[in-house]
Amino acid sequence: MSEQNLMALAEKLLPVALAAGEIELKYYREGAEVLDKADGSPVTLADQEAEKLIAAALRELAPDIPMVGEESVAEGNIPDISGGRFFLVDPLDGTKEFITGGGDFTVNIALLENFVPVMGVIYAPVSGLLYYGAGTQAFVSDNGKPAKQMRVRPAPDEGITVVASKRHGDPERLSDFLKDKKVAQMVSRSSSLKFCVIAAGEADFYPRLGPTSEWDTAAGDAILRAAGGQVTQLCGAPLEYGKADKRFLNPEFVAFAP
Repeated sequence: MSEQNLMALAEKLLPVALAAGEIELKYYREGAEVLDKADGSPVTLADQEAEKLIAAALRELAPDIPMVGEESVAEGNIPDISGGRFFLVDPLDGTKEFITGGGDFTVNIALLENFVPVMGVIYAPVSGLLYYGAGTQAFVSDNGKPAKQMRVRPAPDEGITVVASKRHGDPERLSDFLKDKKVAQMVSRSSSLKFCVIAAGEADFYPRLGPTSEWDTAAGDAILRAAGGQVTQLCGAPLEYGKADKRFLNPEFVAFAP
């Protein structure tokens, strides 16, 4: 799919992400019952209803492209993605943040071609920030205002800004990992917003020294690539998607502005 067609698809998905976010805001304000999935991780009705809405929209927009969604995978529903072209969806990334009343949760929708993220949409319902990107273009819209193009920034002379997870990770290991880097400040964010702040030129480096799943990273990976950044495993190889074991788990990785 050409960059123009990918961006056209992203723009069609913006109202879908907004609608999913409205579902989540309703439960966020009123409270949602927390359930446990088979793996022990939490899920709410907000996750489930948002994914149903997104799945229905994707079937309408692109009926020939299968969707891998976090909640459908948890229920054992995994489509054939051997062709390498599929959607990866996390309807509510940052469920723990959502449950505890934090605002850093997001709606994540990504398209992969040849198992590579090529288009991503991320919506943060509480802040109203809507990020999207494809090919070599990435944008952010603030509460419905005209979208502004994003680009990663050169590393500041005074040192880089490192973004770390609010709710995951080992502070001592992270400190050791960063010991040879000139770090000016550390900021903490949850969900896929860690990719977005780098894409927007507000931070420079995000090391993830712990477990994530492919639906946690695909949309942010696509947007950061479109803004001129990179996401790699610690060995330097790109993150791999659509893994044959169907567990959809990522190795540790770093996201950064080159």
